[in-house]
Amino acid sequence: MNTKVRTVNIVTGKSISRRAVLRGLGATLALPLLDAMTPAFAQPRSVIAPVHRFQTFYVPNGMAMEYWTPPTVGRNFELTPILKPLAQFRQQMLVLSGLKANWNIAHAGAGGSFLTGVTEGGKNEVDILADVSVDQMLARELGKQTQLSSLELSMDAPAHAGACTVNLSCVYTHTLSWRGQREPLPMEHNPRAVFERLFGDSGSTGQAAREARFSEQTSILDAVLGKLNGLQSKLGAQDRHLVDGYTESIRSIEQRIQKAEEQSDMELPELMQPAGVPPVFEDHLALMQDLQVLALQTDLTRVITFMMSKEQSARPYPQIGVPDAHHPLSHHNNNPELIERMSRINTYHTQLFANYLSKLAATPDGDGSLLDHMTILYGSGISNSTNHSGDNLPILLLGGGNGWMKGGQHLHFPNEPTMADLLLTLMDQYQLPLDRIGGSSGRLSLDGASA
Repeated sequence: MNTKVRTVNIVTGKSISRRAVLRGLGATLALPLLDAMTPAFAQPRSVIAPVHRFQTFYVPNGMAMEYWTPPTVGRNFELTPILKPLAQFRQQMLVLSGLKANWNIAHAGAGGSFLTGVTEGGKNEVDILADVSVDQMLARELGKQTQLSSLELSMDAPAHAGACTVNLSCVYTHTLSWRGQREPLPMEHNPRAVFERLFGDSGSTGQAAREARFSEQTSILDAVLGKLNGLQSKLGAQDRHLVDGYTESIRSIEQRIQKAEEQSDMELPELMQPAGVPPVFEDHLALMQDLQVLALQTDLTRVITFMMSKEQSARPYPQIGVPDAHHPLSHHNNNPELIERMSRINTYHTQLFANYLSKLAATPDGDGSLLDHMTILYGSGISNSTNHSGDNLPILLLGGGNGWMKGGQHLHFPNEPTMADLLLTLMDQYQLPLDRIGGSSGRLSLDGASA
């Protein structure tokens, strides 16, 4: 990659490279899209062809379907309790119902087939088998233009040994991403590791490296801020404002990570011990969301796979009045009181997801926002969780889709197509058509004709 920074010269018409970065002392600062990245006398950045990004946002343990599924189809569908937090994004949302899981074997099939569409997997805890997942198919192509082909992130520490469900490998509950049939990709849950992957190259997140960082009392950004200040003096007012906000976001994220690391050994109430760091779930999630926005804003990657929690997650949510462990609660035996309690967790997840959508919508990107130029797949690989049902999966598509998506609709598919059919259809939207994905049998109509 050419890392030489070129600033605009109103005489020569030269401009900053779209992929320009500032480097120094192990730190790398990628730049957001600026007006200065178009030649002088040319149109502003709004005329640069927008990039179509893809993200998966996965929620575990199924859904309280009575509180999820709209009772009517088409454009006038009713926002159900779980969907109400997404009301402001209604016109950029497709609610899909009637889709089936391709591999329906408890929690292993839920995660293992969600992005692969496979109809079967391994047979025991050491037999690992799936197929290339859609995010990695896209990463192979979209990643040719970015520093990182993709990011695989989770709120839980990875576990790829032992059995986690029906005597199958924990791989299936801890990742959605597969590079090959026997190549599951680990999901990163540590914000520090994500930050350094995006902006630094220390090569280690171990205890010794952390202690060295603290003793230096120096920000990873300090090495490049001098260069950045020099660059800003040559930018226009709008670009300077954008770069100021961008660097402040990075500085804020790093400070929050450092604070979390300092508090990592603090004693917590028994019910407030989510897996991962920072110790408070919402703080951890906010950091992970902000890192994803920065990665997309700077075009470091165009593909992100994110798990709100792993399948079989036992995380409790006392902060919303649900002290029950999530996974046991999901086996509610159709008890209305327990289903209602489960729905509160599902609703809280959509509230937290809405926060992320708001950040994407507030981040300029060309002639629109990051959200305008994304297709986001939200949902779970299980519907009624009490019996691990793979029928009528809870699935949403959100974002502007870079122009293709006709949102504001609930589309129901009565002929029970599968998730693999949806994945096959989504590949078409990236001009990467395939004959088949996993157990797919055809493409879906997502323009409303199938409603």
